[in-house]
Amino acid sequence: MNQLEKLKQHTIIVADSGDIDSIIAYQPEDATTNPSLIYKAAQLPQYQQLIKEAVSAVKSRQPGKAVLPSAVADYLAVSIGALILQSIPGRISTEVDARLSFACDASIHKARELIALYEERGITKDRVLIKLAATWQGIRAAEVLEKEGIKCNLTLLFSFAQARACADAGVFLISPFVGRIYDWHQKNHPDTLFTIDNDPGVASVRKIYQFYKMHDYQTVVMGASFRTPQQVLALNGCDRLTVSPQLLAQLQQSEANIPAPLAWDGIGQPKPDAITEAEFYWAHNQDAMAVEKLAEGIRLFAVDQNSLEGLLMQYL
Repeated sequence: MNQLEKLKQHTIIVADSGDIDSIIAYQPEDATTNPSLIYKAAQLPQYQQLIKEAVSAVKSRQPGKAVLPSAVADYLAVSIGALILQSIPGRISTEVDARLSFACDASIHKARELIALYEERGITKDRVLIKLAATWQGIRAAEVLEKEGIKCNLTLLFSFAQARACADAGVFLISPFVGRIYDWHQKNHPDTLFTIDNDPGVASVRKIYQFYKMHDYQTVVMGASFRTPQQVLALNGCDRLTVSPQLLAQLQQSEANIPAPLAWDGIGQPKPDAITEAEFYWAHNQDAMAVEKLAEGIRLFAVDQNSLEGLLMQYL
């Protein structure tokens, strides 16, 4: 077996792509998209018809009114998500506009709109994960949505405080960003030689995984944002891993051994008291990396959302 096949024996593999052809090639169980991936997909020839259909559909809903590019972007994201779902057995993650990352009520409203768009296509909410930035407001929005049966994927997760708050809120899944944590430490500690054994991104996910298992939290841990195949393999056994097509290809081309899967065989402990808002902000802000990377991630997703909407304006 190649490394990807070996990895699939212990971990659910999720394709981190908006490219349907790539997803079909690697046969993941789930797939995830974000504004950056949708923007890239929208520039490909094979998706031009989807854009035209999205514009037409949104116009027909609001005859005589100006069409907002954000509404077309949502429709397009769901259209791509629906296409991807034809090729995978599991769920698609679709992201709430990053510009709503600090607006709890608006995030809830947007999530409901996305689910409604999927349901119009006959896709039930149990096949969709709503992606939200793991801000305090995003976590609170997810808590409300989970109680409505809308499963959530909390993204841009960099700190242990974020992981604790997500577990307390009962969110379905978190996406800690391995590669971006590694990038920050490499940039800020240029004299340190980072290997898999001291990779801060890998260590962060392992810590969260052990904490969740120790306290019997049901929230799924899905490592994300990988830079190398070695980072992916170091988290063999994690609940899920979302991996780019480029890294999936490298794993598929190697038949080398892979590390033993993560395991927790300790004694379970009672859940700690839920982290309060004040405790969350204090703990999160003690981690300079997490503060910088969360803010940067929101900004970059917002930039790509704006770029996507600028591209869509050409069709309006």
